[in-house]
Amino acid sequence: MTASVPGMRKRSGVLRAETINMSHGGGGKAMRDLIEDVFIGAFDNNELSMLEDQARIELSTLTALGDRLALTTDSYVVDPIFFNGGDIGKLAVCGTVNDLAVGGAVPLYLTCGMIIEEGLSVADLRIIVASMKAAADAAGVKIVTGDTKVVDRGAADKVFINTAGVGVISKAHKISAHNAKPGDVVLINGYIGDHGAAIVGARGDLAIENDIQSDCQPLNKLIQSLLQACPNVHCMRDATRGGVGSVLNEFAVSSGVCFKLRETSIPVRTEVRGMCEILGLDPLYLANEGKVVVVLPKADAEAALAAMKSNQYGVNSAIIGEVTDAPTDTVILQTSFGGERIVDMLVGDQLPRIC
Repeated sequence: MTASVPGMRKRSGVLRAETINMSHGGGGKAMRDLIEDVFIGAFDNNELSMLEDQARIELSTLTALGDRLALTTDSYVVDPIFFNGGDIGKLAVCGTVNDLAVGGAVPLYLTCGMIIEEGLSVADLRIIVASMKAAADAAGVKIVTGDTKVVDRGAADKVFINTAGVGVISKAHKISAHNAKPGDVVLINGYIGDHGAAIVGARGDLAIENDIQSDCQPLNKLIQSLLQACPNVHCMRDATRGGVGSVLNEFAVSSGVCFKLRETSIPVRTEVRGMCEILGLDPLYLANEGKVVVVLPKADAEAALAAMKSNQYGVNSAIIGEVTDAPTDTVILQTSFGGERIVDMLVGDQLPRIC
């Protein structure tokens, strides 16, 4: 239970409705009951429970942990809102935590903005909020402020979530898409494409059934272990929309180098590969929500691999390629048949509303 602090308002609202209606966004008692019961009841911390229009964080708390402030924001519109391995709430927290972590930041605080369609089941909303709380606890972050809006039926699709994240970065870490150098190696922390495949299964509109779980997971602790073992990481990014192929194209163009991947080294589940063959998709472009692409000096590769494998979210980590000086701005896949093909930047969207 959160200890009380001077000025904290005692929570008393109880939400009795079974579905969300327009009054829950109207600023009156119904909205207060929603906020106090569903959100503060789940997230419960001193900063949020003050019910101010902003969270107030001591600067000393931030400067004790790092030298620079990291700030990110993202919005989540995944369809469907529940899928094998997670839901839109877990996705929102993990996605924002990971966006901070891949820059070398220690994530600390999140915001939560919800746009809720009239008619959403309160039971479903409670599940989503509980997932956010569980994911935040797993990552060691707090959700400290937020906003709720309700829109008419048909004006949204059940619920959309925006989260912003705040963290701090040590001066020791200079991670950037511009830092890849010839001789570097590329690592991934496990099987790719699981999230995209899970969403295909959850939608059920392609007559394809699978039991693949989304890889939705917070990566900050894995990344902190990696950076402790190998502080000289050059590039790092989570491979969400556009997948590993798009991330490496961004690195190649930003750094003016070539990435050469080995298809036989890239971890892909048999079920994911089979689904891609049926639908004409490429696993390299499928979305992930728990995979980080890491580029670092070859001399650090084995230490980095050991650090990643020591974390539960990195046991299947692998070295999947290397960086060369030419042809610049290019990603090349050495196929399992012994040939080569160019992995272009993704054009369009293989699967819309994936996150």
